[in-house]
Amino acid sequence: MFTSADGSIDLRVSAYAVVTDEAGRLLLPHWSEGGREGWTMPGGGIDPGEHPADAAVREVYEETGYHVELEGLLGVDSIVLAAADRGHRAKRPGQALRIVYRARVTGGDLRVEEDGSTDGVAWHTPAEVDALDRVGLVDLSRRWAGLLP
Repeated sequence: MFTSADGSIDLRVSAYAVVTDEAGRLLLPHWSEGGREGWTMPGGGIDPGEHPADAAVREVYEETGYHVELEGLLGVDSIVLAAADRGHRAKRPGQALRIVYRARVTGGDLRVEEDGSTDGVAWHTPAEVDALDRVGLVDLSRRWAGLLP
């Protein structure tokens, strides 16, 4: 287990959504922060006191411009990273607790997030997703949603 010299570890709880359209395409934002980047699931950190389901809906809207309705919980994942693997500002190791839902679009228009950690968003076919530089959460979420064997 990764811990800092004093035994502490940062904890980040986040909520994400697997959003697909009628053509079977997957909605993914492009994440770029601290010199690191890749395609990821729409979602992000839960605000203090916020319910994870509400956070997933809010984050999808912020990152994609779409309003969504959650259709169910797909899974909860935990990953622990050394400080060096977390980015340029991390001083301690971190644990990411990631809650993933399935969701469907109910309104809104596709747009790129302003002043956030994502700099793009697009719908991708399964073959396109396979060719993308993507974070591990994408394939984990695809498996949970039955989109991968």
